Parts: sequence; structure tokens; C-alpha cells
Amino acid sequence: MTTDDPLLQIQGLEKVYPNGYKALRGIDLEVKAGEFLVIIGLSGAGKSTFIRCINRLIDPTGGTITFDGRDITRVRGRELRRVRRDIAMIFQQFNLVKRATVETNVLTGALESASTLPSLLNLWPRERREQAAHFLDLVGLPDMRRRRADALSGGQQQRVAIARALMQNPKVLLADEPVASLDPATSHSVMKYLKQLQEEQGITILANLHFLSLARQYGTRVLALKDGKRVFDGAPEEITDDKFREIYGEDAVEVEIR
Repeated sequence: MTTDDPLLQIQGLEKVYPNGYKALRGIDLEVKAGEFLVIIGLSGAGKSTFIRCINRLIDPTGGTITFDGRDITRVRGRELRRVRRDIAMIFQQFNLVKRATVETNVLTGALESASTLPSLLNLWPRERREQAAHFLDLVGLPDMRRRRADALSGGQQQRVAIARALMQNPKVLLADEPVASLDPATSHSVMKYLKQLQEEQGITILANLHFLSLARQYGTRVLALKDGKRVFDGAPEEITDDKFREIYGEDAVEVEIR
């Protein structure tokens, strides 16, 4: 793969669920390294299905997914685990081990590449603990290592989840509605750290978001889905009022999250 090639190339991506529901209808997309792609659309538009097909949490029905020059559409087993090390993911509900410490939660991001028994006994080597401390500092939680995860606020827990994902040293970070359960101020705090990773660490980010205002502020590019189809792909500032109504419906009103 040359530097001009897309890091991620998706062609004709389709997903039909067993009940016959067509969640994705022939999505084509190319993403270059270092982009911050925000995916918007109504609930049920296919955003979560789309992003989960990329790291194969959901198996596509049709089409191809090429990542870093490799077709990963149907990889299995060890090869799929290797792919998922390069494509990390954070979720809306954080998915932390609530009774474990912040440091332990972050270290679990390295489980795939760690020795099984020492990691199960929480006997991590010093370099791993230093790496975890570095990532906690990067997301603004340098003094939280010994705190239990359930003692943190929602925004802090999401930042722990980001640090955990960084333990994989990923090339791509997928964020599935990462701020949907957070208040506006905390949402901006989390988005700020994601933006920092994209700008300073060069990590490619794909994030599902509800609010167009967040997409405009943090994204370098916006993909809009409607009924499983791509209806917009371009710069955030190119979404006019007419395009907004096409994406969200004629009666939709744009809400700014402050």
C-alpha cells in the first residue's frame, strides 16, 4: 500500500438481518489515514451496523472491506484478532469493569498481545503499566490510576475507555455514539480528546454522532446515512439547510450542543 492509497476502502457494503431488514444498502467509502470521519443520520439509519461491520463485530451480507491493503471481509480466528488490534473501538456505555481500578481497565486493552497467566493475575510488566499511565495522562486522568471505575463520572469513564483502546496501538479508532449518554459539557470534553488523538497521534477516527454541531466542530469529513444508504459524503460546512432536511426529514430542526 502506498501513502496515497486509502487506509480503509469499502465497496458495496450490505447487511441484511435474518428478519429481512436491510440495514445497509451498497455503501461505498474510502477513508485516508488521519481523517476524522463523523457518521450522522437518524436512529435506524444504519450507523451502528456500518461501524460494527468495519471491525467485523457484525458480519456483512455483501460487499468488501479492505483495510491497510488487505481484504478483511471474511477473515476469521487469529487473523481477525490481528485485524481488531489495529481497529480499536469505544462504545456508548463505556464497557468498563466497574469494580476494577482505572489502571486495570486500561491494561485490559493489551490482553490480546499479553501473556495469558500474568495478565489474569494482574502481574503486568512495568513497561505496560508505564504505557497505561501515559495514555491516562493523554486523556487528562493522570491521578486516577488507583480509583475504581465506578467511582468516576460518565465522561471520565469514557476517557478511560479511550485510554484502554489506545493500549492496542490502533491505526483506526471506531467510536459508536461515544457521547450519547453524556451532558453537553462532558461531550465536548470527550470529543476534544478524540480530536487530539487524530491531530497529534495521527489516529484515524470514525465516530457515530447524533448532533451535527459536534460533527461540524470536530470532524474533518461527514458521512450521512439514511435508510441504509449514503446520502452525503463531504466537508461538514457543505451540509446546507436543504441537505440537513434531506438527511433528517423535512420537519427536523437542527439542535446545537453547547
